[in-house]
Amino acid sequence: MLGLYENFPHSVHFTETYSSPLSKRKLQEKIIQVFQEINCKSFSFEEIGNPSVPDGEVIFELGIADAENFCYLDAEESKKLRGTLNDEEPLHVMDWFCSIRYYKNAAGKRSPLKFDYYMLRAGFGEKGAIEFLVFHERGPRYVSPEDLVAFVEHKINQPKKLLKRTPS
Repeated sequence: MLGLYENFPHSVHFTETYSSPLSKRKLQEKIIQVFQEINCKSFSFEEIGNPSVPDGEVIFELGIADAENFCYLDAEESKKLRGTLNDEEPLHVMDWFCSIRYYKNAAGKRSPLKFDYYMLRAGFGEKGAIEFLVFHERGPRYVSPEDLVAFVEHKINQPKKLLKRTPS
């Protein structure tokens, strides 16, 4: 089933809940748009969160779940996902695989560092409730689970605030 990863871990490393004035469908469309915009783009560590690597570069690679696998979020997969949202009920969850590549820039030379591998679940409840669950599969955690969710929140809230944190 598109959007659902059947083997999503039960124990997660970070959880954050939000409320949104958007419908589930509109919020899911916004998440797809944001993830497509940040996919394979280069960011500085300062843009993501606490800069753990000076003069470092961060590149996200995202994929949407499809039962037992993840499909790279390219233009074709994004179109397929939007078609599913238009043809069917909004999804209850959207599971994402997030590979984060890191590079250190020193003396004009770009050196690769170890990658982080995360799974991110967006669960959609009633009345605009959304919960992000983050599982860190492996890697050095140069970007923490908290910083990953805060970065996604910031991008979703551009140019208009669409997510509001709810107390845990």
